[in-house]
Amino acid sequence: MTWVLDRKSISSDVDVFKTIFNYHWGDFKKAHPKYDIDQYDYPVQKMLGCRDASNGYSEYICMHCGRDRIKIPFSCKSCFCLSCTKQYVDDFVSQVSAMLHPGVVYRHIVLTLPEQLRPIFFKERFTKDLLSGFMKCGSECLEDVVSIVKRETLKIGTIVVVQTHGRSGRYNPHLHIIMTSGGISTEKECWYDLGYFKYEIIHNLKVTK
Repeated sequence: MTWVLDRKSISSDVDVFKTIFNYHWGDFKKAHPKYDIDQYDYPVQKMLGCRDASNGYSEYICMHCGRDRIKIPFSCKSCFCLSCTKQYVDDFVSQVSAMLHPGVVYRHIVLTLPEQLRPIFFKERFTKDLLSGFMKCGSECLEDVVSIVKRETLKIGTIVVVQTHGRSGRYNPHLHIIMTSGGISTEKECWYDLGYFKYEIIHNLKVTK
């Protein structure tokens, strides 16, 4: 059966995403049984139920007239949901930030893969070796940047989180990195603040590493 998507009846890309899964997720699992496990099904079901009042809601009533009521359905807060994923990342960053060292300035940097490499990473997505290497490479890349800017060999602090999909739902591995805005010289045993630097340095390192 061929299903034609009527874009006029769908208000946003988020609705398109949910509609596709509503129509095809069951058939997809039958055709690809390896995806018919809780690891995949649970976040999909959460996403499909996002902002559905049948899954719970908050109700507000006018304190003056007592008649006007409004129901606000709960969001799923899933990292797989296009509506909630940004808030999911922001909440994670906030939680991590609360545990960072006081007095130290941090920066949030996003590093992405070249489009030509994404099919290779997708093919090897179950081995974890490439994604693990990607995370290590991202941290080392930023450490090189700080060392180049300050003209000293410095060690920095990083927290690296990998995401395999963008907000559009396409496979696009990228790194969210919280890094110290500076580093320590192990030779001189002193701290160097990073300050301003041109982001073209990162672009050049992506080409040469």
